[in-house]
Amino acid sequence: MTQESTPPPSPLIAAMHSAIASTTDTLHGIASRTGGTHIASEVLRLNAAVCAAADGQLDGRAQPGDFGALLMSAADGIALEPSTPSKRDVHVTSVPASPSAGQSSVGRPATLADAARLMASGAVTSESLTLAAISRAQAVQPHHRPFIALHAEAAVAQAQERDRERRSGMARSALHGIPLAHKDCFERNGAPMTVGSKVPVLPVQGVTATVLTRLSVAGAVDLGALNMNEMVCGPTGQNPHFGDCTNAWDSNRISGGSSSGSAVAVALGAAFGSLGSDTGGSIRLPASMNGVFGLKPTYGLVSRHGCFPRAFSLDCVGPIARTAEDCALLLTAIAGHDAADPTSLPAPVHDYAGALLQTADRNSRIGILTETGALDDGVAATFDGFVTTAALRYGALRHAPFESRDACYAMGDIISKVEAATLHGAWMRRYPERYSQAVYSRTEPGLHVPAVRYLEALSMRARLLDDFLRGPMAQCDVLLLPTVPIPVPTREAADMEHGDRVFDVVAALTRFTRAFNYLGLPVLSMPIGLDGNGMPIGVQLVARPFGEARLLAMAHALSGDIDWQRTSLNNLRNRHD
Repeated sequence: MTQESTPPPSPLIAAMHSAIASTTDTLHGIASRTGGTHIASEVLRLNAAVCAAADGQLDGRAQPGDFGALLMSAADGIALEPSTPSKRDVHVTSVPASPSAGQSSVGRPATLADAARLMASGAVTSESLTLAAISRAQAVQPHHRPFIALHAEAAVAQAQERDRERRSGMARSALHGIPLAHKDCFERNGAPMTVGSKVPVLPVQGVTATVLTRLSVAGAVDLGALNMNEMVCGPTGQNPHFGDCTNAWDSNRISGGSSSGSAVAVALGAAFGSLGSDTGGSIRLPASMNGVFGLKPTYGLVSRHGCFPRAFSLDCVGPIARTAEDCALLLTAIAGHDAADPTSLPAPVHDYAGALLQTADRNSRIGILTETGALDDGVAATFDGFVTTAALRYGALRHAPFESRDACYAMGDIISKVEAATLHGAWMRRYPERYSQAVYSRTEPGLHVPAVRYLEALSMRARLLDDFLRGPMAQCDVLLLPTVPIPVPTREAADMEHGDRVFDVVAALTRFTRAFNYLGLPVLSMPIGLDGNGMPIGVQLVARPFGEARLLAMAHALSGDIDWQRTSLNNLRNRHD
């Protein structure tokens, strides 16, 4: 793992460390658990980065609320038929043909879309698919631990009801009867939500997350709650409370996080799709490391009502699935304005699966987002090969420098740490021993970031988004860059509970993902090949605000060009059968 930063001069760190040691308890009533000068180094690093980026750039006209307005006004102008809630939830019964989908069999469909087609034809039932998924989940749980709670009995009952509805002529949507499972950060009425933690964060109430309600209305079956990094905080899949969720390809390697169980369950065939959350890469990292597709939507497109936050200014909810087509079907069901979520935006929602047939990627201009910093040679070679494939379909690719990446990363990091510390402060006072060392250490710096730096990060957001749209995206509709700059690490190398390694591990894995949460842009990670250890490599496709239809159509086309579904995902299945 690479070092996160070059420490400031020792005397400054020592002075800052002394101040932090006294104020952690005095101002916050919290005992510091992070040894040495790591908290001081983090606070000084972030303070310097944001201060430099904001210096002279703000005046009385810059407001945090400008960001949402800019997302709406700068929306991708792709021309597609909008999808109404009634169409999404009730009348969508067909699934577009997918020439790039993996081979299917009646006993075990390869993708969500395959399963939907087979159910529509009467070849399989929801009950048979659900029983097969439960069996698969039970088989992979001992080695990979994707589930925190498998609600087998309730899921079978749901499936039987969906079959009865279909026999009566009612098919609610393309998701009718499809068994799904979701990260355990979504509230379910009457069921506990652990958030991967032993801290008693929320009592069970009569609340169900909006996205789960929308999936239920669409007819999906809920298999249960999936494993994750504790408190949606971490990029590795490590969880000392419920057991580490390990990589679907190699249980000795990390699965990525924090939506670890979502990617692993999908990759191993224990669910046809899943919802995760993403604050700095938590959908895209596990999708990349497990060879599946993961979409972080535009900020505000998908409701977060009933989703446990890491940072409410950054969090996004999105799908993880085996194909872009499957992600499109899930996004169609969950997207749309929600009055219960104050950050929800009134953006148009498309039939994203239908947009694949409308070739929403037609005439798209692609660029390569030039990155600074080291990139593993194997990752670079695979990425270059994918760029060549993309150029054959879309024409010559432009190179676009991302000069503000470090500033966007630092500002997103400050927002995440401050908002997390605000949320967790009371629990850290009452239940410090119930936190893992990694989560506690990552949250502590937020107690000491100056309020001015936090507000600068919020106030600069629209300005930096506008700079990005006028800069790297000025001549491009979609930008490409790797998801993870290094090969998938071993669990031992990325153990965030080991010493003071947490800050280096997080920085090494999230270097290419975090900035886009700050910018609020839609980003899709898709698999493009294998590293030298035979582990998946992912690429990120970045679009303008609300450009999800373009991203999904492009990923759908390019995954067919590289034939990932047949040659790689099926090989993974054979390793576990």
